Amino acid sequence: MKGLMVQGTASSVGKSLVCTAICRLLVNEGKQVAPFKSQNMSGLSIHTKDGLEISVSQSLQARAAKIPYLAEMNPILLKPTGNMESDIIILGKKLNSMSGMHYREQFFEEGQKLIKNSLSMLSASYEYLVLEGAGSPVEVNLRDRELVNMRVADIADVPVILVANIEYGGVFASIVGTLALLPEEQRARVKGIIINKFQGDISLFQDGIDFIETYTEIDVLGIIPYFSNEFEEEDGESKSEKIASDEQIEEWASHFKQHVNWGKILTILSDNAVEK
Repeated sequence: MKGLMVQGTASSVGKSLVCTAICRLLVNEGKQVAPFKSQNMSGLSIHTKDGLEISVSQSLQARAAKIPYLAEMNPILLKPTGNMESDIIILGKKLNSMSGMHYREQFFEEGQKLIKNSLSMLSASYEYLVLEGAGSPVEVNLRDRELVNMRVADIADVPVILVANIEYGGVFASIVGTLALLPEEQRARVKGIIINKFQGDISLFQDGIDFIETYTEIDVLGIIPYFSNEFEEEDGESKSEKIASDEQIEEWASHFKQHVNWGKILTILSDNAVEK
């Protein structure tokens, strides 16, 4: 399948919005594109026209792609209910409630099959898929049974763009540390880095760009200035129930394109190849 995956150095770095912008920019160029996030944990959801429940983030990305949102775009939705349990929503329908430990023990194999089937269905209908990860891809205590980051990139066989948030500092350590903890074959999937939520004079950050590119040997695709009209829904408990307008989506996509090397992102999409 053609596409890419957006992963982050942590939660709330802006993965959802980066995927939203890429979806809108591709559809503006006449491409057929669909979003995908294998597993989302969120207190907010929305219903498809068929009454199926998915994450608000994937519905936003589908609207950016100007297509109806489907349950396959978010096949697994975990809705926290308290007492360390979550409702397990599978393809838009509640399966049951269980603890995180029981979910990890009981759902791993079934989850992989569900992800593969959903990706297959979407890739048969759309030219490109824009996949979103969750949290960090290097939570080493969860790596053996994760269903949302590099395992999904491996299943889809797509390149990865890594997003980091500079707003609170520590951006160099977060990027270098994330790459250092990835197994070599998965690190090879990372084809570009985006630094999000920058405030100040970007020209003063050139030494930072040079360091990252020299140290990691991966291109910095862009430095995104803080976007004052942010409408992102974060992982876990969402910040608000505000639904972005199409005008806001277009404004964000334009802002994103202005500050990234869009040509390189298109090359990553079109090459869609990972050195083995």
